[in-house]
Amino acid sequence: MWLISLRDLQFRRRRFTIAIAATALTFAMTLLMAGFSATLHSEIRRIVDVIGADSWIVAEGTSGPFTASTVVPAETTDAVAAAPGVDRASALVLLHSTMSEPADRDVNVIGYSSGGVGEPPVTEGRAPEEAGEALVDTALEVGVGDSISVGGLPLRAVGTSDGITYYFGTPTIFVPLENAQAMAFSGQDLVTTVVTSGEPSSLPEGLEELTPTQVRTDLERPLANGTKSIDLISALLWITAAGIIGSIIYLSALERTRDFAVLKATGAPNSALMGGLALQAIVLSVTSAALAVGLAQLLAPLFPFGVEIYARAYAALFAIAVSVGLLASVAGLRRAVRVDPALAFGGH
Repeated sequence: MWLISLRDLQFRRRRFTIAIAATALTFAMTLLMAGFSATLHSEIRRIVDVIGADSWIVAEGTSGPFTASTVVPAETTDAVAAAPGVDRASALVLLHSTMSEPADRDVNVIGYSSGGVGEPPVTEGRAPEEAGEALVDTALEVGVGDSISVGGLPLRAVGTSDGITYYFGTPTIFVPLENAQAMAFSGQDLVTTVVTSGEPSSLPEGLEELTPTQVRTDLERPLANGTKSIDLISALLWITAAGIIGSIIYLSALERTRDFAVLKATGAPNSALMGGLALQAIVLSVTSAALAVGLAQLLAPLFPFGVEIYARAYAALFAIAVSVGLLASVAGLRRAVRVDPALAFGGH
């Protein structure tokens, strides 16, 4: 029975080839959707880990340093540094701005104090040490020594860092604290947050401590609707794939009605007929999934920001593809079971 099913695939290879191509494209889109969602979450985790703070100190009532517009005086840093449990404390300014030179790009800007908590990792060159210097993400395609303009402020790139993005792949630029204050607060001595090494057991009045987990959760909040939309699109794509596989298997069952009748008349059990159709569904699903992996890898670099497709997404694709294939073939399986053996002898 298995051989008959495989022979049927070969006999109807044109139809199955078209079905495999359509299903593979659908599966590839589900992989890309999973990659989008994974990228959004991983870049948030990465930026919080890059800062490397044990605690984030913000104005009381602030939801998070990346999403809120509240500020605290820069001298708050000294008060936090003196709090019990704190080893070091550094001020940060976090803002979203625009780079106008050498090209127009949206950028995230992080102002920090050299040698303090939150110093960025360097891929090439060095970290900024003086006003007017910047460390840029490699996604901006700016080299060490190049001049840039961010928020109307001229800067010189002294180093690069790789993969420091958030908010849908927006590249990040690290600058000295005073430069970020000039961009965000017209030079006023204000900061967005104070980050610490060590966790304070108490804080001055008007301040609140956030853990790295709370900061990540707050940073993910504006992306919630986007990730829900991605999940909905993925579900619709799975339904589409199931429809393609199901229609092909059901059509195959219709065309083989008399074949099934002959097999039943010669003693073939229903389980054998169902197994043959299930085999076709699995072959179609697994072949489509394998082709989808290659398609996803080809299409991922074409998107404007990095799409990270993890190994577990590939593994899940094959498992779900087989499940979808079997579920979609239920109508065809029922058709095979209901075939009357009398059709083998010219019945209707």
